[in-house]
Parts: sequence; C-alpha cells; structure tokens
Amino acid sequence: MGVLAVYGVPDASTYLYYGLHNLQHRGQEGGGIATFDEKGESHRYRGLGLLNEVFNNGQVGKLKGSLGIGCVKYANASRSGLDNVGPFFFRHCTGDFAVASDGNLVNSKQIAQYLEKRGTIFQTDTDAELLAHLIKKSASEDRIQNIVKALNMMEGGFTFVIMTKNRIYACRDKYGIKPLCIGKIGDGYVVSSESCAFGIMGAEFVRDVRPGEIVSLDHHGIRSTIFSKYCKHRMCGMEYIYFARPDSDIDGCNVHAYRKEAGRRLYRECPVEADIVVGVPESSLSAAMGYAEESGIPYEMGLVKHKYVGRTFIEPVQSMRELGVKMKLSPVYSIVKGKRIVLVDDSIVRGTTSLKIVRLLREAGATEVHVRIASPMMRFTCHYGVDTSTPEELLCSHRTLEEARQAIGADSLGYLSPESTRDSAFGCADPCQACFTGEYPTLLYDEEIND
Repeated sequence: MGVLAVYGVPDASTYLYYGLHNLQHRGQEGGGIATFDEKGESHRYRGLGLLNEVFNNGQVGKLKGSLGIGCVKYANASRSGLDNVGPFFFRHCTGDFAVASDGNLVNSKQIAQYLEKRGTIFQTDTDAELLAHLIKKSASEDRIQNIVKALNMMEGGFTFVIMTKNRIYACRDKYGIKPLCIGKIGDGYVVSSESCAFGIMGAEFVRDVRPGEIVSLDHHGIRSTIFSKYCKHRMCGMEYIYFARPDSDIDGCNVHAYRKEAGRRLYRECPVEADIVVGVPESSLSAAMGYAEESGIPYEMGLVKHKYVGRTFIEPVQSMRELGVKMKLSPVYSIVKGKRIVLVDDSIVRGTTSLKIVRLLREAGATEVHVRIASPMMRFTCHYGVDTSTPEELLCSHRTLEEARQAIGADSLGYLSPESTRDSAFGCADPCQACFTGEYPTLLYDEEIND
C-alpha cells in the first residue's frame, strides 16, 4: 500500500492524483482521495481498480481544497473489497478527520477486542479505523496528544496520514519498518510513502519522517513530535528488495543503488559460468545489472514485460497469480536461444513465478537456466504488510536449497546472504529481515488484551 498527503497547495487533489500514479506499484486493487475545502467541508472519492479506472470521469476536479490525502491499496486476501479502500472519514465532536494507512499492526485483534468491550462498532477491517477509534476514545481536547496515546497502543510496521480541516499529521512506527518522507511544493508540503512521487508533483525532497515521529503540517510549517522513547531503525528489507521503485530514496539509500550493490555481492557469493545475465522485469533489473558488471557476463534483455499487467506477487488468489505470470512476461527468443542464462530475480516467495519463468526460457531454447536471487531464502511469514499468511505458502519454509532448486526446475539456485542483504542497505544499519531470519523486531501478540 502507499499513502500520500498534500498541505497548502491549491487544487491539492490534482497533485494527489498524479503523485499516486507514481505509487501505483504499491497497490492495484483500489485507491482514493479525500480533501477538505476552504469552508471546512469534506470531499472523497474512491474505487476499485487502477487509478485511471477509478478516476475516469472528472472526479478529481470535484475534490476541492488545498489539503488532502490519498492512498493506493494492494489486494489482500483477508482485507479485500471497496469497504477496505481508503481514505476513511470519521466524525467527532472535536472535529472531523480522515485517515489513510500503509503496513500492518501485529496487535490489531487485541485492540479491536479492547475497543469492542467499550462499545465500538467497526465498519471495516482496517488499521486506519482502529487508529480513528483510539483517537476518538481519548478524552483530551489536544488532538496531538490523542494521536500519541493511540500510536503507543499500536505495535507493528505502519505509516498513517491523518487530515483535519486545517492540518496534516504524518506518523511512522517506532521501528521505522515502513517508509515515509516529506517534500515541499512552493509554500506547501507533501508526505509520501516514497520519494518517487515528488518528481511528478514538482516537489523537492526535504527529509524522511523519523521512526516514532509524528510530523504536523499546517500554517506553522513543519513541527515534530516523538511519540515513543523506544525508537529503533529497522526499515523493511523488502522495501529495498522488491516493493519500492528504483528512483526512490529511502532513509538515505537509493533503491536502484541498493539493488545494484546486492547484485554485485550476489555474484561474489554465488558465481556461475554462463553466456548472458537476464533480469526479471521490473524490480530485478538493477540487481541483474550489478551481477553482470561484477561478473563480466553480458547483460541482455531476455524477458519483456507486457505493459498494463499488475504485480503477480500481490494478487490475492493463487490461480490469479498463475494466470498473471503467463500474461506478464515473454522471452526474447533470438536472445536466449542456445544460451546458458543467469536469471536474476529479487526474491522467491511462493515459487510460482520462478517455475513459470524457468519454463518460458527453456521453451525459448535456453540450454541452461541458473537462478540467482538477490535476497536470502524467505522462510518465515511477514507480519508487517507482506501478504504471506501461512508458512506453507513459502517455497523455502520447508525445503532445502536443493529441494527448492528442483521445485522451480533450475539448473542451479543461489541466494544472497542475510549479511550482504544488510550491508547493501547503507542508509539503514539494521534493516528488518524477519521473513528471512525469523528475528522479528516487534512482539507478535498471541495473547488477548485484558481489562
């Protein structure tokens, strides 16, 4: 998922629409925009599908105001449908507000139980609604203190953007697992999950939101509140590896530069004799370039990605992922025929895509296919927003390296080590690698909350 907020910019909805297009890679199930106009009246539009399908009939122009928030949502098997597409508006005696979120709470069930015992009735399955009800339950008239109290009850990897009629609040979890950054547009400001949204909006990067920080944007400018004393810096490794766009800078590290360095390290750890290096479009191309540069093996475009097809990893149903792979890629026959290929990919989650691609290359005439993965073996489920609900779904949770190789049909298989994965992210000294190592930065909350 991806979130975006704009403050102090005329026709904010137009900026949000174009900025969200540059975050479309973070979610294709749905999206929405909400604004407050100069009279304090709220406006919202959201829908299912890509942004150009949701906003296809002049809806953006009807969302008046100089401040607004927006989001794109990826398909989650447990939180699907229009009801769970943000942003969400909430009414309250201290003033109405809207919320959009990215990431996942690990104690959402416990918070929901806590609130339900106090009379809360939920309309969605979203973390944004949990935050809103925690804010509304707080007795203070000071909004920022209510937000601080609410965030301190939450555990997990998340970002929230909260909009009142005259202010934006941008919140990042105390572990810094999910990315969030601030930009400037003229006299106004923008907050985004990734800095890649800034260019199309004409915004200038200012800084990242710090772990455990609430940034307030209003007529005072930028103000900062730290909501937790126990902040760490555990940026999600999969943001660098897969989710983020290569033109984004996250916590001081450019994503493309990270992936190239991971590719270089991958060759040092997993060399192989081959004729060409082929990257799996799009998120693996940088790592493939790094592998080719370090090895001296020529880099070739052996696979072409079809436009207008979404990311198969974030499809909610396995059958849809399998069909998506067939629609998504085509081999370049004259390039791969008769060649020994190093196929570089960013990660293997379920193994469906890798198996299909290896078959495509063999059918196109490749004599050998050596798969190299620019991240470690994914053995554990993610609890912070990557939709891998059970260990049984993961190719490597119950297989050895050799068994994984056989499962995808490759001639050889190699992975980057956790140490090299960590050291490639020079902007973050200790990125979260829980899905690789099983070492989670947060508690996972198996017990119920008691009164």
